[in-house]
Amino acid sequence: MPWIQIKINTTGAHAEELGDALIEQGAVSVTFQDTHDTPVFEPLPGETRLWGDTDVIGLFDAETEMREVVAGLQYHPLLGEGFRHKIEQIEDKDWEREWMENFHPMRFGKRLWICPSWRDVPDPNAVNVMLDPGLAFGTGTHPTTALCLAWLDGLDLEGKTVIDFGCGSGILAIAALKLGAAQAIGIDIDPQAIQASRDNAQRNGVDDRLSLYLPHQQPANLSADVVVANILAGPLRELAPLIRVLPKNGGHLGLSGILASQAESVCEAYAEAFILDPVEEKEEWCRITGLRGA
Repeated sequence: MPWIQIKINTTGAHAEELGDALIEQGAVSVTFQDTHDTPVFEPLPGETRLWGDTDVIGLFDAETEMREVVAGLQYHPLLGEGFRHKIEQIEDKDWEREWMENFHPMRFGKRLWICPSWRDVPDPNAVNVMLDPGLAFGTGTHPTTALCLAWLDGLDLEGKTVIDFGCGSGILAIAALKLGAAQAIGIDIDPQAIQASRDNAQRNGVDDRLSLYLPHQQPANLSADVVVANILAGPLRELAPLIRVLPKNGGHLGLSGILASQAESVCEAYAEAFILDPVEEKEEWCRITGLRGA
């Protein structure tokens, strides 16, 4: 069953109270993790935690409308409007760091391989992306990432510009560059994702062609031949006015992070501006693609 989690950083004294608040909002479980003892959630080098030493993590069914959960939490006296949080899909066993042992080279489409940076590549003549996701989402093990990688492999990216909206580990932007794109732009709300993307771009020798931005830093009037956004259904609907204008006329759009049951509502948010393809499904998740009309 697919899941989504929300993470809130706080102090040990407030953790239980916030855990109760997450349960009230519908979390099926709540986990407390000491940020000093858990490598998965260590801050970036030089980064200072704004709050405290405990991460409160609420696990929700992936059908949950997380925008409503966040809206409800904003009324909590320990949080307030605009409180810091992180929402992400759950990759298999990622929370136990078992992916480091189970993460093997994987093929997507006809040409593309995603290879852990600590393993040998199976085919030196293939298009190989060497990846260490670090603290960010995106290894290729999650169906949504796999759907996006296979789609990119099937496009003619030679000389094109690609925007990866919600870049995570940088896996999609870097794959696009290795597949022939001239330039890529990665955008993410999480500084850890920007760091992971930068590190992986350097590892793959494409950092000179990848520009990375937090949302408030991105240039105005961005556009690209190909735009891919592997986030979640709620943000894809909410941010549709921003995402719809990123592809050039005739440009490609790929959306994922969407449950099959959510596909229709996401399609409706983009149908006016795009000629949409049939929805592609994989293990309860799906991908929506299309061309922007003139």
